[in-house]
Amino acid sequence: MAMYKHLIYPLLARMEAETAHERTLTALEMAQNSAVGRFFLRLLAGRIPQQPITVAGLTFPNVLGMAAGFDKEVRIAQGLALLGFGHVEVGTLTPRPQAGNPRPRIFRLREDEALINRMGFPNAGVSAAVARLKTLPKSRNFVLGVSVGKQKETPLAEATADYKAVMRDVYKYADYLAINISSPNTPGLRELQGGDYLGHLLGTLQAEGEALSAECGVAKRPLFLKIAPDLSTAELDQILEAALNCGVAGMIATNTTLNRAGLASPLAQEVGGLSGRPLAERSTAVIAHIARETGGRLPIIGVGGVQNAADARAKLEAGASLIQLYTGLVYAGPRLPSQILRNLDFRF
Repeated sequence: MAMYKHLIYPLLARMEAETAHERTLTALEMAQNSAVGRFFLRLLAGRIPQQPITVAGLTFPNVLGMAAGFDKEVRIAQGLALLGFGHVEVGTLTPRPQAGNPRPRIFRLREDEALINRMGFPNAGVSAAVARLKTLPKSRNFVLGVSVGKQKETPLAEATADYKAVMRDVYKYADYLAINISSPNTPGLRELQGGDYLGHLLGTLQAEGEALSAECGVAKRPLFLKIAPDLSTAELDQILEAALNCGVAGMIATNTTLNRAGLASPLAQEVGGLSGRPLAERSTAVIAHIARETGGRLPIIGVGGVQNAADARAKLEAGASLIQLYTGLVYAGPRLPSQILRNLDFRF
């Protein structure tokens, strides 16, 4: 951790943020694909406690996962697992290739231990991702989630078709599906969180899951719904009602925020979704509300501002069954996952 903080991170910080991310992915991809590299990743991680937990019918080797957005193209899932992540959520994937928004589109807010991104779901399309999904071992020591999104230009009225298209292609390779209706960087996407849109979308996707399960000869894949942190209590309760009515397996709380209160960085007003330390308190409050209002009927994957074991524990205590991180890895480095797991109190 100290070497990363004082030597490696300063080198990466000299690069444009997305370039640094791409080089990190390339290095991790190279490492996971060779015996020597895999040995090095295990050595780097050190002891990784295994405390299996069953959520939505899936057995996760531990509570910690990598959030969607880090491995958009399904390039490094195995490498991330070697660092300690018990589940990896890849994507967000769209039906066709998508360039995303113009660069620069990731900004480091170092004073706030945060990032702002306005990526816009850049990816090579679901077909390219499926080619990589096919290479993953069927028997693996981590749970694989796939985040599903809509094409930027697809009208909201036709968004369901995009979600179904991605579902169909990835269904037999994913362990669970995350329905992303909450990115602030796709115009209008968060409107899908409204009751009428959402009930129709979730009902359609649940029916599609039943059909795909029978067609592919696999167990039905749990659907998790990823929501924004910027919802009012009334809006959140409306979403929870729709999720319960449609039999969703669980919630992912939360995506990035548009709120900029209390930030110190001169980059605070960049357009996009804010992640990292400033999101921690709000995402934990959303988790607590979901747990309280649903009485545990909707398992929760808690994400937002997890940068150490205390952050992770706060979300577990608030009612999360699993946790995810992303921004914390940028600032703390590759030993963070195993360090969190070693320091967690597994009573929660």
